[in-house]
Amino acid sequence: MTEGRRMRFAMVCSSNQNRSMEAHTLLKRHGLDVASYGTGAHVKLPGPSLHEPNVYEFGTPYKTMYEDLRRKDPDLYKRNGILPMLKRNLAVKTAPQRWQDNAADGIFDVVMSFEERVFDMVLEDMNNREQKLMKAVLIINLEVKDNHEEAAAGAKVALELCKELEATESWEDTIDDIVAKFEREQERRILYSVSFY
Repeated sequence: MTEGRRMRFAMVCSSNQNRSMEAHTLLKRHGLDVASYGTGAHVKLPGPSLHEPNVYEFGTPYKTMYEDLRRKDPDLYKRNGILPMLKRNLAVKTAPQRWQDNAADGIFDVVMSFEERVFDMVLEDMNNREQKLMKAVLIINLEVKDNHEEAAAGAKVALELCKELEATESWEDTIDDIVAKFEREQERRILYSVSFY
């Protein structure tokens, strides 16, 4: 990495609510250039039962979701952490964004997902895009369970890895060593691949 150039990071989970937003919040707080996305067809939040999720379109403001759930059952959604999560999210950005619709956001140096299924969807999307610039993008999966506690812990691990990557001269030359060292230190397995813009 040349002096003065910062890397751009994208954090991606299924609904752009919990894991990607926890990491987005933490990386932003530490001054990294970060955005976040989801890969699902819709944004899904837990409902009163497993079979009754709250479903929204990507682009629905977090504030709208917050008000909707507060109106439906404030005690339930406060107790299960959804209202505090939405409050955090709306302090970071207006609405969840879908990865597959993000071409106008420009290019990223590193895309980090938090679930193998999401990793596969990001790779598939990148492979379906026209690769005009031949600019490498590192796509990493750091498996993180989709609950508030694991999202917070995963965000810290993501921050450490992103700082490590940003400190390297050229991740393309050192990624194998970075990942091996990181897996050893964190005792976590990381999947990664390279795609191109």
